[in-house]
Amino acid sequence: MHPLHTASLVLAGIISPLLTFAYLWQVKEWRIDRLREHLRAEGVFRQLFGLVRPAILLLAFLIIPHVPHAPALSIQAILVVFAALSLVQIGMKRQRMPVWTQKGITLVGTSLMLNAIASFVFPLILLPILVLLQPIVLLCAWLLFWPLDKVLKGRIMENAKAIRSKQSDLIVIGITGSAGKTTTKELLSHLLHDEKIAVTPAYVNTEMGVSQWITRTLTAEKPRILIVEMGAYRPGEITLLCNIAQPTMGIVTFVGSQHIALFGSQERLQHAKGELVAALPADGKAFLNADSTLCAELSKRASCPVTTIGTGGSVNMKATDIEETASGLRFRMEDMQYSTPLHGTHNITNILLAIAVAKELGKDDAHIQKALKSFRTPQHTFNVRKEGERTMLDDTHNASPASFRAGIQWARSQPAQQKILITSGLIELGRNQDKIHTELGAAAAEVFDRVIFLSKTSARAFEKGYGKSVELLPKTEPIGKAALVACIGRVSPSTISALLK
Repeated sequence: MHPLHTASLVLAGIISPLLTFAYLWQVKEWRIDRLREHLRAEGVFRQLFGLVRPAILLLAFLIIPHVPHAPALSIQAILVVFAALSLVQIGMKRQRMPVWTQKGITLVGTSLMLNAIASFVFPLILLPILVLLQPIVLLCAWLLFWPLDKVLKGRIMENAKAIRSKQSDLIVIGITGSAGKTTTKELLSHLLHDEKIAVTPAYVNTEMGVSQWITRTLTAEKPRILIVEMGAYRPGEITLLCNIAQPTMGIVTFVGSQHIALFGSQERLQHAKGELVAALPADGKAFLNADSTLCAELSKRASCPVTTIGTGGSVNMKATDIEETASGLRFRMEDMQYSTPLHGTHNITNILLAIAVAKELGKDDAHIQKALKSFRTPQHTFNVRKEGERTMLDDTHNASPASFRAGIQWARSQPAQQKILITSGLIELGRNQDKIHTELGAAAAEVFDRVIFLSKTSARAFEKGYGKSVELLPKTEPIGKAALVACIGRVSPSTISALLK
């Protein structure tokens, strides 16, 4: 076969595993630490190589020695099979694709060039093995661009910091926490809707995303208030975000165990969330959820005044008479009663944090009371809706152990003929992975009639606490028309739709 034809077959054969791994790594934000933890939790071999292609290779190399007169033809046949697999996967629209950002295009394009070179350099008998080497090829592409990537990122962050520094009268509110960041951000944005505000978009909470957003926003408009969501997977990252955004106010929503596998311990996680409090200026203001003990302890790191909120104990702002109704939450604070369409009693502290900041910025009780009534829950963040006769809880944005327990508690309080949990489980919990899932299973045992897991990873640990068998996709029964369905964790809309048919 002509070398160009061989190279074409190689590229066709590797495209599916390359795109699959690029999709996975991009979901983990092109981070080695998050990718490593995912592989540890999900299983290295299957995640990197799959099962079908290694099986085909093993079978082929067992057969080739018995075809002595046509080894080259056998190798070409394997390449044809791999090319066909890729084309079928893509043609049937079952191929997972990365989002085509500039970085995604660069890394996948470079990987294709490396594969093309390898197809001319490698001996023919080794070419089929390239299909299993795509994680290594993509890693090589990433390493090639890493020095340049680091320099460019540094410039972008420094530019954002310089632009922010020029606006000394800007009020910047940083929001971090193990859970509740997005909900608190959206609540506060809604309470301040009559101000000149700018708010980080969905999924923008890293140093690069925030830097690019600040540059665009402060160049194009002149807001009075910036609300910046701040995420982190290891110590020092929130400090870096604070150096860029220079917050004047800070909110810590909750300190739990989400992403503890990346931080190494809960103490390190707590310290990382406290970096926001420590970065606030003496004339700034910190707002802490005192219902979370680890969060309340962060007041020790503040050089500025601190406002604490909660549902009990000695706090500056307290909610009482809390009720979960069919239409949302209702509670009292001092002599005022508030109601909102937001569901889940765990969201009371998020609401209180938003109220506390709004009051600090001059909003009165009547304004806040009226605004809360018109709040709309962010899509996929503890969103309760009706689909026909079914009641749906959609908490698929980014679940944590705390929000998972809140989802179970919410389902417990709701009337329904049948209650069903659909979940992907939780990730990045480190050595507590099985323990937490077993505890969640025990909590769900008296609430849900059926539990459907998307993967086996944590299903067995959950099943141990649940005390009954859980269902695994795709082996599931139809879901009743009058059921209550709680979707918790990373569950795609297409998966939910398929299960509801």
